[in-house]
Amino acid sequence: MNILLTGGCGFIGSHLAERLLAEGHAVTCIDNFLTGSRANAEILGRFPAFRLIEQDVCEPLRERVDCDWIFHLASPASPVHYRRFAVETLLTNSQGTYRMLETARQQRARFLVASTSESYGDPDIHPQREDYWGHVNPVGERSCYDESKRFSEAITMEYWRTHGTDVRVMRFFNTYGPRMQRDDGRIVPNMIGQALLGKPLTVYGDGMQTRSFCYVSDLVDGIIRAMWCEEAKAEVINLGNPDEFTVMEFVETLKRLLEKPLEVIYKPLPSDDPRRRKPDIGKARRLLGWEPTIKLEEGLHRTMKWFEETMGEAAS
Repeated sequence: MNILLTGGCGFIGSHLAERLLAEGHAVTCIDNFLTGSRANAEILGRFPAFRLIEQDVCEPLRERVDCDWIFHLASPASPVHYRRFAVETLLTNSQGTYRMLETARQQRARFLVASTSESYGDPDIHPQREDYWGHVNPVGERSCYDESKRFSEAITMEYWRTHGTDVRVMRFFNTYGPRMQRDDGRIVPNMIGQALLGKPLTVYGDGMQTRSFCYVSDLVDGIIRAMWCEEAKAEVINLGNPDEFTVMEFVETLKRLLEKPLEVIYKPLPSDDPRRRKPDIGKARRLLGWEPTIKLEEGLHRTMKWFEETMGEAAS
């Protein structure tokens, strides 16, 4: 397949690109490196079938790209990044999604958009199913991400209704693994970085809020299955790990893995931070035959090993 992948030098995008290239596909990546990594581009550049177009996805394509599949993953995704680049986030998920959908329409390409569990906001139901419409603050500090992702879902579904474009909407839940940026503000890189540096772990609120943690290779497997699956056309599908942990349970898991005590400091809970987050993956199981296989301790072990190596290289 000839594949167009936006955001391919980011955390999830680079893992997806690497898997697709290893399977023999040709991958053209669009990335402006707002939050993507040039180190990831170097990893992907080892594959002869990889091509990089460095530009903003909101702009018209500077080069022609013939494609069978389009994976639209471009967007800041961590609270630190989407608050720092709030307007860019809004435009990437609106104008950028429109441009990629137009490309899909014109080339009759299959289209998959990466949405988010943030579409559910601070949910009133638990676990979250795809037919739940969400509980989102449309003007809060997180709205630049939440609402722009909800718009990306809406325009994607409208291209199916209006133009018959073959689309899929994937709602990613908390994903972690190697290549995460240590300062991106999410719980896994934050706490691993703090623990490895011997600093206190920062817990927001009382630590009783819950999260689910999906290892990146599991997520990538779900994304690719969804793109291949004919029955996934015009479907909204959760991808995430249904195992639920409180933040304090996550802290205890880190302590066990590191085999040392870890000090904890508490800070106020950020505005609109969700209290509970857990996906219902019944649709993914039914349509894609997919569910995560990597348990939290195994995934954290792999992730910490990568952080130890990269932090060591940075210090040398």
